[in-house]
Amino acid sequence: MELQDNASGGNELGDFLRARRAALDPHRAGVPDDGRPRRVPGLRREELAQLAHVSIDYIVRLEQGRARRVSRPVLDALADALQLAPDERAYLFAVADATPAPRPGRQQVDGQLQELLSTMHDIPALVLNRRMDVLAWNRGAVALLTDFGALAPAERNLIRLTFLDDAYRALYADWPTAARECVAVLRMEVGLHPKDQALAALIGELSMRDPDFRTWWAGHRVRGPRRLTKTYLHPVAGSITLDVQQFSVETQPDQQLVAYTAPPGSPSQQALRFLLQWAAHPDHTNDKRAAEDSHRRK
Repeated sequence: MELQDNASGGNELGDFLRARRAALDPHRAGVPDDGRPRRVPGLRREELAQLAHVSIDYIVRLEQGRARRVSRPVLDALADALQLAPDERAYLFAVADATPAPRPGRQQVDGQLQELLSTMHDIPALVLNRRMDVLAWNRGAVALLTDFGALAPAERNLIRLTFLDDAYRALYADWPTAARECVAVLRMEVGLHPKDQALAALIGELSMRDPDFRTWWAGHRVRGPRRLTKTYLHPVAGSITLDVQQFSVETQPDQQLVAYTAPPGSPSQQALRFLLQWAAHPDHTNDKRAAEDSHRRK
């Protein structure tokens, strides 16, 4: 790791680390009780060092302002050890004068946003990240699209489902157009985030497994956010044309809330209402699975 001595008076990085260390409950951090009395609240320096896989001397130097510059992997380790919230993690990188690298793994969805999803009884809705991973969903989204909870987390990606899941693919009235749009979205994201390893892995998998994806990817078409209308051929409700509403999440810039709505008084609104009422009855679960299996065999 590369270090640079602190030549100025302020020590925002050290102060922040010391405050966050004092605020973290050792039990919550998974530190076993060794029987020694604690003179101060929170984690000891040696406990933080152990959790972050750095030396105790290094933690001392950081907190005393004798080594402010820290590599990004070490900052990530410190943030994980201190269980920092997203805004706290961003602040840590800011005071360390570093740019956070793209975070691997699945993002967390705010509890209030989860609650909002659950109250949208008449509107199918999802929370997606910029790679189109499905992070959260409501009952309407399951009825309209697929049972995301039955999928492995790595499979909960709308673009992956569009190309590799037969039942999901069969939902589109015009699959080639929808699939090309997906490729254009991915191409745009690659340009904006060229070091995103999860994005690269998704593109690699689709390139190996689907010849259409390979062809369209080579075309270098790009598309950013815009108003969308999609027509689905649903195995239960028939043809449904929906507006796809996209809303940014202020507290998570890489997330968006996506809602599927039908024009008031339209046949699609009636079909969507029927679908949601039908899905509200648990007795229909097996019927929906049978319909999806039939879709997959087509």
